[in-house]
Amino acid sequence: MSFSLAKKVAVVTGAGSGIGRSIAIQFARQGAHVCLLDLNQQAIESVSKEILKAGHSAKVYSCNVSLQTEVIQTMNQIIADSSKINILVNSAGISHIGKLDTTTEADFDRLYQVNIKGVYNSMAAAVPYMKTQRQGVILNLASVAAGLGLNERFAYSMTKGAVLSMTLSVAKDYINEGIRCNCISPGRVHTPFVDGFIKANYPGREKEMFEKLAKTQPIGRMANPDEIASLALYLCSDEASFVTGSDYPIDGGFTRLNT
Repeated sequence: MSFSLAKKVAVVTGAGSGIGRSIAIQFARQGAHVCLLDLNQQAIESVSKEILKAGHSAKVYSCNVSLQTEVIQTMNQIIADSSKINILVNSAGISHIGKLDTTTEADFDRLYQVNIKGVYNSMAAAVPYMKTQRQGVILNLASVAAGLGLNERFAYSMTKGAVLSMTLSVAKDYINEGIRCNCISPGRVHTPFVDGFIKANYPGREKEMFEKLAKTQPIGRMANPDEIASLALYLCSDEASFVTGSDYPIDGGFTRLNT
């Protein structure tokens, strides 16, 4: 089977919804034992049930990625349960709408804690095991916002720029220890966050605003989470063994084709 993850242990943060959920399910289908990490216990229980019902393998770990002690304890428990960590996908993240002067210190700190420190905590807890194994794959979820000026995305863009920088540093620092590290930079993806944002900010105009946001991608629509998961599967599979230190836009032409 192409892109097989058989006999691999994959840790996916933010696995309870959106892109993380799709990645977890797709990795399980390809044979991985998937460790589902999320702050929302009920959400990952639901994803786990779906995976197990399909005859695949998963285990739930409630974890707040912004708390380093909790992340280390969780990774230690995964090693105790599964003996190894072959793949780490950092999908946990939160968004924020606001310019510099409409972003409070509390907003800024909240995004830093999850989107930057959460990625740092997960990599810092997993890399020592990967070094011992002399093998490992890390995939981080960045964003087109990392390299472009998006309207009213000041703090969010800052955090995704940091994710991109951390990805490149980790790829370079551990290349000789068998660890690959890449990131994906999606454009707009149709997730529950998008639906919630439109409903909260444009009541009665949901369809109109959804179509408007979708058309900001030159391809004329938003991505669905499964499309992002398919790229994640490739980058975490042995077929991508020559790929490290790279950022992969998956944005319907948003980065290159918008004028």
